[in-house]
Amino acid sequence: MDFSKPLKIYPTAMHACAYLPSKIARNAVIDPDFAMDMSVYDYLIKSGFRRSGSQVYRPYCQDCKSCVTTRIEVNQFKPDRSQRRNIKMNHDLRVVLNEEGFKPEYVGLYADYLRNRHQDTDAEGVQDFLTAHWCDTLFVEFYAAEELIGVAAVDRLQSGLSAVYTFFDPEKGGKRGIGVFALIWQIEYAKSQGLEYVYPGYWIKDCGKMNYKTRYQPLEGLVEGVWKPLERQ
Repeated sequence: MDFSKPLKIYPTAMHACAYLPSKIARNAVIDPDFAMDMSVYDYLIKSGFRRSGSQVYRPYCQDCKSCVTTRIEVNQFKPDRSQRRNIKMNHDLRVVLNEEGFKPEYVGLYADYLRNRHQDTDAEGVQDFLTAHWCDTLFVEFYAAEELIGVAAVDRLQSGLSAVYTFFDPEKGGKRGIGVFALIWQIEYAKSQGLEYVYPGYWIKDCGKMNYKTRYQPLEGLVEGVWKPLERQ
C-alpha cells in the first residue's frame, strides 16, 4: 500500500439525500489526482469507502450516521429459506464471468432497468459509472438460455469482493429475483477464491431500498470505526 504521497480527502457540497428525503447529505471524496491503486482501495473499502466510477467516497453527513458500510463473512454465510428458494428457481441460469471489461450490449439492459426501477431515462455514462481505469472489475453475466438478463459489476480486492451495481431485465430478471441471486453468487464465488468478505454496500435501516442487506447473515457493519454484527431487521 503506497502512501508515499499524502492522501487528501475533500468534503462535497451539501445536497438532498437520495435515500432519506428529509435529510441533507454530503460525501467525503478522495482527491481525484491521487494515484489510486488496488491496495489503497482495499484499505479504503475496509475503512468504509465505496466507489462510483473513479471517485472513491464515503458519507460525511454532519448530523446523520444512518449509512453503515457492511460486509458479509462468506465462510459463515448460510442462505435462509427464501434465499434457498431463489437459488433453486435460478438453477438453470448460465453464469459467465467477463474479465475483459464493459460491453456495449450492457447499455440497453441498464437503460431498461433504470426506466422500470428508478423512473430514469438517462443511461449515458454507465460505463464511466461502473468502471475505473485503476480498478480490477469483473462483470458477472446471467443468461437464461442465450439471453442476457442480468449483469453484476464487482470489484475484486485482496480481502474480498465489492458489489458495485447489479442491473437486469425488469420483467425476466425481476421475476427471478436476480438481485438476490447475484449477491449469493458473489458470496459463493468469493468463498471459492479463498476471500473473506463480500462488501454489499451501505445499509440504511430506515430506507426500504437499502435495508435488505441484513437478510444476508452473518453481516457486519462499520460503526464508529469498529466492525460489529448487524442483526436481521
